[in-house]
Amino acid sequence: MSGTLLSLGHGYSASALSRNLLPQGWTILGTTRSADKAEQIRATGVQPVLWDEQSLSKALEQCTHLLISAGPDDQGDPALRLLHDQIAARAPDLHWAGYLSTTGVYGDHHGAWIDEATPLTPSTSRGAARVQAEAAWGAIAHLPLHVFRLAGIYGPGRGPFSKVRNGTARRIVKPGQVFSRIHVDDIAQVLEASIKAPNPGAVYNLCDDDPAPPQDVIAHAAQLLGLPVPPEIPFEQADLSAMARSFYSESKRVSNARIKDELGVTLLYPDYRAGLAALLHAESA
Repeated sequence: MSGTLLSLGHGYSASALSRNLLPQGWTILGTTRSADKAEQIRATGVQPVLWDEQSLSKALEQCTHLLISAGPDDQGDPALRLLHDQIAARAPDLHWAGYLSTTGVYGDHHGAWIDEATPLTPSTSRGAARVQAEAAWGAIAHLPLHVFRLAGIYGPGRGPFSKVRNGTARRIVKPGQVFSRIHVDDIAQVLEASIKAPNPGAVYNLCDDDPAPPQDVIAHAAQLLGLPVPPEIPFEQADLSAMARSFYSESKRVSNARIKDELGVTLLYPDYRAGLAALLHAESA
């Protein structure tokens, strides 16, 4: 199976999916707002598409599959603002569409387990914007939409090792705080599995098996590097930006049972220990 995937907002997660699909004969069209970034995208085997209405409309006419990674801004969803009517007209001919959202749409659950049936009660403006964007995409008739709610993303270039090495990693402790995470390669394999077994209207949580306190991840990274574990800093004493502080306003354990039961996914990195070990091994290699 192959086709042409238009990647709206071709970033970290979409690039990982492209690495899976390109060897299978797929054509990937990846959007960018920068001519310099276009050449970087082209070097990966993806065909760059500049973010303007004419270029995007032409790409939309070519694609069989649509991935939306571009997040909402102050005016709402940027792709729908520019292309709503063209996407609506093209929707019946698309085989699959995927929207990358966030588990932030669920809000705070004080460490309790949640799943895809949990009501959406976002506690941040970012989470609320994602709820609105999910609904806007879902309102397009005949669009074979799948929503993927992503936990905290890590992977090559996005691990804790650099901060541990340079001494800027902080182990901020808020009692009862846990976060769910997902390795970017597991995001890619879930998206690929969904593309091969479409179920329009489905919502999937993308996270690993082990929601964990953030200070434990930093400690484990330090231990893997053979470096001193940074001291704990009580949350109340931590000098955090408003953005960073907002992440600590939510604590929940996110179930990933649906990606396993419906898509048959076996996670490559079922917990942060496996993921960090693989990142360090890749660095060494």
